[in-house]
Amino acid sequence: MRLLPWTGADGKPCYLSTDRPDSPLSRLADDIEEAQLASARQVRAGAEAVLADPRAGERAVRFALARTLECLADVVRIATSRVDAPAPGSPPAPGDD
Repeated sequence: MRLLPWTGADGKPCYLSTDRPDSPLSRLADDIEEAQLASARQVRAGAEAVLADPRAGERAVRFALARTLECLADVVRIATSRVDAPAPGSPPAPGDD
């Protein structure tokens, strides 16, 4: 089961059950994860710039922190998905077939 990089309408995690990493939904999840990681890199650069600016006010710092936390949640979801993913070529877990 692959943890997808989005949640359902109720906010609960979504999972994909497939052994095909090239399926359309798998490729869509890969593309979204890459976009989330690119966004996280941009937000990190922005947060670093805000923190390096001694004139940055509370609003700027709070905004940078809020965006950083959003990206951190995405990155943690991606890392969790990849850690929990079976190694390519490994046999399916019991009940996954």
